[in-house]
Parts: sequence; C-alpha cells; structure tokens
Amino acid sequence: MKLFKSFLPLLVAVFAITGASAQLPSVNLKTIDGKTVDTATLSNDGKPFVISFFATWCKPCNRELKAIHEVYPDWQEETGMKLIAISTDEAQNVSKVKPLVDAEGWEYEVLLDTNSDLLRALGIQMIPHVLIIDGKGNIADSRSGYIDGSENHIIEKIRELEAE
Repeated sequence: MKLFKSFLPLLVAVFAITGASAQLPSVNLKTIDGKTVDTATLSNDGKPFVISFFATWCKPCNRELKAIHEVYPDWQEETGMKLIAISTDEAQNVSKVKPLVDAEGWEYEVLLDTNSDLLRALGIQMIPHVLIIDGKGNIADSRSGYIDGSENHIIEKIRELEAE
C-alpha cells in the first residue's frame, strides 16, 4: 500500500495528460523565426496532429524525427496529419536547432521551449516525448522514449482517430 501511495501522484499526472478531455495548456513558445505562438491555439484544421518534444543533443529524439521524416509525406497524404516538433534545448543551445532542422530537411513546424515551460505544464519528465492530438484538440495519446519502429504507433493511432 505504501508503494501504491508513492506512485499515486504520478498516476494522477499520467491520467491528466492522457485523459480523453485533456487539452494543451496555454504556454507561449517561439518559432525559429522568433514569432510567439500560444500552444493552446495549435491545431490542424480539425485533423489530428502530433507534437514531438526533442533536443538537438538527444540521439533517440533525432532518430525518431528522422524515421518519421522518411514516411511523413505518405502520412500527410493519407491522413492530413501534421507534426509540430518542439525543441527543449536551453537558451544557450537554441542556435543549434535551425541548423539541425535544415541539415535533416525536416519540414515540420518547429517551436522552441527553451525554459521547458510546456514540458512542465504537461508534467512530461523525459524526451523524446510524443503527444497525439485529435481533431478536437484533445490529447489522445502520450508516450515517452523511442525505440526503432515505435513511430509506427503514431500512424496507427492517427488512423484510429480518423476512423472515429
């Protein structure tokens, strides 16, 4: 029972993030070009979208975004989904984000969470972390970590949301 009580706050936080009615909190982030974006307004015209938290120094994050990049045009054509990549690089490393995005040819919308404000607001402890948002703006899925091939879960979940 003691062990359960110690995990209770974590379970509550996970439920809050993955609950069907959870929506993105309002946090102001910057684009690579310096424009301010309120995360509560992120959308994809009624279609599902994906938020991928990454950092330039995070090898699993970069492997995941590279793997998605290879199939991204097919996913977009099939479902109309989009991916928003959110860098969690701290201010002193933020200058590395655009060169990485350009070098990899990623056509994702990229936002900067230099103070980890959005990560904290969502209770996310680890990157890489992926959120799948349904067409109504609800967080439909939330998962941390990456192993090769786990990007397939994303398109499977999006197809499931499209079928609903």
